[in-house]
Amino acid sequence: MKNTILSAKDLCKSFAHNGGQLHILQHIDLDLYEGDFTVIMGASGSGKSTLLYSLSGMDRATSGQVIYNGTDLVTAKENTLAALRHTDFGFIFQQMHLVSNLTLFENVAVSGYLNKKVSASEVKNHAFELLKKMNIAHIKTHLPSQVSGGEQQRCAIARAVVNKPRLLFADEPTGALNRRNTTEVLNLLTELNNSGQSILMVTHDLRASLRANRIVYLEDGKIIGELSLPPYHSDEEQSREVQVNAWLSSMEW
Repeated sequence: MKNTILSAKDLCKSFAHNGGQLHILQHIDLDLYEGDFTVIMGASGSGKSTLLYSLSGMDRATSGQVIYNGTDLVTAKENTLAALRHTDFGFIFQQMHLVSNLTLFENVAVSGYLNKKVSASEVKNHAFELLKKMNIAHIKTHLPSQVSGGEQQRCAIARAVVNKPRLLFADEPTGALNRRNTTEVLNLLTELNNSGQSILMVTHDLRASLRANRIVYLEDGKIIGELSLPPYHSDEEQSREVQVNAWLSSMEW
């Protein structure tokens, strides 16, 4: 039996629009489990990113609950949410949002310093180990503008996991990358998941979805389907792609 990390119940998100309400998320019930690599898919405008932001506390749902460690993130105070983002949650985005005047090493380490429970020396050591794991330790003194998009994203992944988050949120992390860099980033995310990292990723990319052991399909702000898969193995990718593609076709993707 898997442990539940985060649980959404009757989650709704609406915006005022032309004198009425635009319903982005409609009565979402979703549990995220420890060790899972969960992917959210759906057509453009289906509410994928809004769901990820609502689950992570980056945005507040209109109603419903998001329960994490006994705390409802929908009603939690801002300082509580900020503390969770520093310690328990990690974030990767399509645009890397690296600090332009900091080196790659500094971009990673600064995030670690925000966690007051860890000493500066521990942060430095861990940041360097992560840069080695991401194969960018040799350019650790470079600024973001001096490295490729793929190298920037690998730095962003290191920054996201420097505080050893229980849950890693990724919003289209390969959306701005070419095919080679996409494969490298997906391999790193798969390696993290294999080591026990729980991941929730939004993607529109079939290749990215193959790395998941669970795919949730969203349509018009509602979950209409879910597919469970065994852990990813590269030598089974072709048959996995056939299975996922057939399922997505049944969802009219």
